[in-house]
Amino acid sequence: MRDRFSNRLGFILISAGCAIGIGNVWRFPYIVGQYGGAAFVLIYLFFLVILGLPVMVMEYSVGRASQKSAALSFDVLEPKGSKWHFMKYVAMAGNYILMMFYTSVCGWLFYYFYKMLIGDFNGLDVTQINSEFGVMLANPWIQVGMMFIVVCIGFFICSKGLQNGVEKVSKYMMLCLLGLMLVLAVRSLILPGAMEGVKFYVLPDFSKMQNVSEVVFAAMGQAFFTLSLGIGAIAIFGSYIDKSKKLTSEAITVVCLDTFVALVAGFIVIPACFAYHVDPGQGPGLIFQTLPNIFANMKFGNLWGALFFLFLSFAALTTIIAVFENIVTMTMEWTGWSHAKTIKVSFVLVFVLSLPCALGFNVLSFIQPMGAGSTIQDLEDFIVSNNLLPLGSLCYVLFCSSKYGWGFKNFLKEANCGEGISFPKQVCFYVSYIIPVIILVIFIQGYISKFF
Repeated sequence: MRDRFSNRLGFILISAGCAIGIGNVWRFPYIVGQYGGAAFVLIYLFFLVILGLPVMVMEYSVGRASQKSAALSFDVLEPKGSKWHFMKYVAMAGNYILMMFYTSVCGWLFYYFYKMLIGDFNGLDVTQINSEFGVMLANPWIQVGMMFIVVCIGFFICSKGLQNGVEKVSKYMMLCLLGLMLVLAVRSLILPGAMEGVKFYVLPDFSKMQNVSEVVFAAMGQAFFTLSLGIGAIAIFGSYIDKSKKLTSEAITVVCLDTFVALVAGFIVIPACFAYHVDPGQGPGLIFQTLPNIFANMKFGNLWGALFFLFLSFAALTTIIAVFENIVTMTMEWTGWSHAKTIKVSFVLVFVLSLPCALGFNVLSFIQPMGAGSTIQDLEDFIVSNNLLPLGSLCYVLFCSSKYGWGFKNFLKEANCGEGISFPKQVCFYVSYIIPVIILVIFIQGYISKFF
């Protein structure tokens, strides 16, 4: 008997939790800062609708029609004699490699929450606060210890089952996350000088876009990667729902929630940066180096800093729980093992496979696979973000639109089953030919920007 969510809210919040992660709340604010503010946001929203939304509907459809995870969904739906079932290897690899570095990043967030809570940044100057991040990375005990805590929490929740563990915890965590965001956004907006940041964020000024093609590619990439599409992490939740609602309606709800979180994260970070005369486009160091300086100079900074990193931790952990659930379900379907055995084996595998990333900044720092100065995490991120996500999404699109796969008619029938907004049949040419070209362009551009 297939597991089911207890209600639609559980499906929406857990799907959104999978999509909402560090891409929304860590990456989004600083790339908005780098690429011109509101003008970038408009282009990003455009590509989110025309690219991210259709691919999400396709993933949901494959999951719901097959009633299986990515481990077996293509086996169930593919035409006899075809090789679409090889997609299971991409999905399994994508989920594991994503967790190999995501667990470490979540551990960093937990650690910074703890440091903010106990006031470790009090009295430190800018140089000392900036160096704290490097000190944390250089300590293998902190790195491995925090990663281990994250893996333990994630698999403990999954061990309780879909409804009593994953759904129940993710619901509360997502509601807390949304509440924390609103409180932090209000606090940021009332800082002296914050309105300059708001103008930068909400009033488009296309003259600020120095390189239009670079901005467009960045917006396409962010819209594509923010939803965690292409490795079956979303498809699994389609397999847990009934046919009472059309999948376009469900996907729109999840995309809107994901976008809301990203936009509010910008309202937390960007006005605060302007209030303290900090460049919001500083890159990945914005969260772990620049913002702690802001909190250190803010009234009740310990409290606001702790709440901020708690919010980030929840965002990362909801994704981890969702992907762990996918790993467990795929492994069970693939091997026929019991739930208890799968949890134990998956726990050991994820922990062991996550060690290279955790140690890549210290004990294994001599390994620089992407060139001088790179880390093992850079390689893992590149494999997932620049290869498995786009190529996996391309497979889903071609499978759902090609006569050599599941086919557009079968996809449309599944997507439009139930009440709600229909997936338009008039876009057959667009999803069959234009979206694959866009995905290939993103894939190629990823290599160009990385190596050339």
